[in-house]
Amino acid sequence: MAVSVKLDDEMRERVQALAESKQRSAHWIMREAIRGYVEREESRARFIADAEESYRHYKETGLHLTWDEVEAWMSTWGSDDEQDPPACHT
Repeated sequence: MAVSVKLDDEMRERVQALAESKQRSAHWIMREAIRGYVEREESRARFIADAEESYRHYKETGLHLTWDEVEAWMSTWGSDDEQDPPACHT
């Protein structure tokens, strides 16, 4: 699908300079910029949805871990005494 994007002269020059420095086309630079933006926004939306779902689950069940419990567990990661995650509790 072809799409037009209007850029002011300064931005067009910046895109062109970047394209030349990377030995790519301006079209490639713009596609990569859009792809990166869309991926970041999709990831952000998933993060927010996951956080909202976690909060909903917490409100329904009361199950949780304290920061101290998580920190103690994580401090064992990568050690010879690596622990399993602690069980959630109310």
